[in-house]
Amino acid sequence: MARPARGFVKRLVILLGALSGLLLVVVVARTLLVDEGAPAAFERIAVPVDTAAAVRNLSKAITFRTVSTQEAVPDTNAFLSIHRFLAETYPRTHVALTRETVSALSLLYSWEGSDAALRPAIFMSHLDVVPAGDDEDLASWTHPPFEGAVDAGHVWGRGALDDKIGVIAILEAVELLVRRGFRPRRTIHLVFGHDEEVGGPNGAAKIAEVLASRRPDGPAFVIDEGGVVAEGVVADVSHPVALIGVAEKGYLSLRLTSAAEGGHSSAPPATTAIGRLSRAITRLEADPFPARLDGPTEAMFRRIGPNGPLLYRVAAANMWLFRPLVKRMMLKEAATASMVRTTTAPTMLQAGVKENALPGTAAAVVNFRIMPGETTRSVEDRVRRVVADTLVDIRPINVYFEPSPVADTDGPAFRILARTLRETTPSSEVIIAPYLVPGATDSRYFSRFTPNVFRFIPVTLRDTDLARIHGVDERVRIEGLAAAVAFFHRLIENVSDADF
Repeated sequence: MARPARGFVKRLVILLGALSGLLLVVVVARTLLVDEGAPAAFERIAVPVDTAAAVRNLSKAITFRTVSTQEAVPDTNAFLSIHRFLAETYPRTHVALTRETVSALSLLYSWEGSDAALRPAIFMSHLDVVPAGDDEDLASWTHPPFEGAVDAGHVWGRGALDDKIGVIAILEAVELLVRRGFRPRRTIHLVFGHDEEVGGPNGAAKIAEVLASRRPDGPAFVIDEGGVVAEGVVADVSHPVALIGVAEKGYLSLRLTSAAEGGHSSAPPATTAIGRLSRAITRLEADPFPARLDGPTEAMFRRIGPNGPLLYRVAAANMWLFRPLVKRMMLKEAATASMVRTTTAPTMLQAGVKENALPGTAAAVVNFRIMPGETTRSVEDRVRRVVADTLVDIRPINVYFEPSPVADTDGPAFRILARTLRETTPSSEVIIAPYLVPGATDSRYFSRFTPNVFRFIPVTLRDTDLARIHGVDERVRIEGLAAAVAFFHRLIENVSDADF
């Protein structure tokens, strides 16, 4: 009886060895055949950007304190002042295009095309900025945040990256095109909201309603902020990577409130309001949303992977086998982990007024950035299941919205973006990849009209630059500003005649 058993084991070992060898052959073959994304040969288009003027105008735009906060009413004078500045600085644009104010502080420009049958294109940015920080933050700035200093090859100040650079780069491009006598074939709208930093409910949202009332079929193409050219940000990839946002995560903030009997701290109950709330938050952080590698993030890795080290190339060519490994790898860093799961971030706490008094209530705000495929409702339902405490009240606050649809990365609109970048970038080595934007942009208000909604500005950022967005020492490199002007100039030309 022993011999048949030994024979079976031997045959099994031979079979497993053969299968392993076959698997290795398949993996190697797919790796060798994978497309490394070599750029098509596009002719470089020289755009006569007046870099000095662009620098001067961005510097001045930064000096207007167009700050948005959830609590404060915006400074109307600051927004009206920047409106006047733009009219004075771009006179040709203000003759060739019509300009309207929406909700008193947002701007809508319309450049009528020669073919009314074509659906319009929308170029977006926003006028408002986040606060520069508290006194300690202000003391840490190299240059005052609203001075618009030009130093060490950069323009410094709040809005240099987010997102007055977009306003200035677009208007510089339009002014140059008008001066050349260019007229678009399709209508071009410029949308500059005043409240993007607080969700855009009275800016871009209202402008979307205005445009929909005039043309119900909506725009054919939309571009807003979101992605950038990342240099040295993607680990082990030496080439710059142009991350074109093809979708953005949804947004939800939940207020968790726990109530308990107050009193003197010398005789606390078994569970205090703070203790119950803390337990709820601990449960949420200990049980994060499931991770998944699909959609824009998988497409991004497939584009970047072939240009990385051998492990990246093998994994990108064989996602059917290495998907769990890639997902685990992305979960190791906060920036990449946010691309594969809905994130959970406790951001605000409120409880107590005195050290020896028990608070009657304790409250926390937890912010969620929601992956495509999930909804605000599914997130709230899961939070309730994980907290599992009916004595913790859970309800949404402020503005909340669903994840955006995902743009087609194989369609003509994405190809035009890639072509425009190739035509205007000085680097032939840039990798162009789709990207899931973890934050929110005003472009989501136009997603119901067209699948061609993209989020990108061709400013090169290194890993040390990312913390400057909404942080201390926000700045942009001068060559980045010039690149943005050239890109928008050429993109308007390309989109004007595009077939979509």
